[in-house]
Amino acid sequence: MAMSSYLAFCGLCVVLAVTPGPDSFLILRFSLRKLPSGIAASFGSAAGYLVWAVLVAVGLAALIEQSAVAYRGLKVLGGIYLVYLGIKAIRGDRKKSSAPVPDGVVMVEARALSSCAAGLTSTMLNPKVGLFFLAVVPQFLPKDGSVFAVTMLLGATLGFIVLMYLVGLCLLAAKANEWLNRPRVTRNLEISSGGILSVLGLGTAASAAQA
Repeated sequence: MAMSSYLAFCGLCVVLAVTPGPDSFLILRFSLRKLPSGIAASFGSAAGYLVWAVLVAVGLAALIEQSAVAYRGLKVLGGIYLVYLGIKAIRGDRKKSSAPVPDGVVMVEARALSSCAAGLTSTMLNPKVGLFFLAVVPQFLPKDGSVFAVTMLLGATLGFIVLMYLVGLCLLAAKANEWLNRPRVTRNLEISSGGILSVLGLGTAASAAQA
């Protein structure tokens, strides 16, 4: 693969990464509570791109593209999941446990795993990521050589660029949250990000139903 082609692909990845979408608002929602949660969700989202790369490489994503029912079903599931996350953010963490925490490290690890799983699920339920691979990646595949290896290289590149952008977004959100340091402001930002996630989810599900 020529370096010029690879750099061109990297440019497309940057454009895709900085375009506001469900991942960005999901990361903001987690980062407003805890920076480690936002970073964990970023890693989960980036891992989702790698999984999509594998699916495209073995041809499974092509089946989703060809099946209108499968594509709409995936969009509906993704929309419902975003609405769920949005409502969860709007409601906030109202269940405050007064019992002593036996192991704080275990609690932090569980929270990180939960955030990572949310990022992964959000990306996997976004068929547009798979369609990006199907539409763009073939243009950069060499005529000779391992298609699977090059597809995974491009998928890893996209995942890395997305990860860098999302982690940067986490740091900015955490810095702003630290600067404001006002529970009411933080709560309003959580409600706003939750509302945006819900609207995105409803829009995704509605577009699938009309298709």
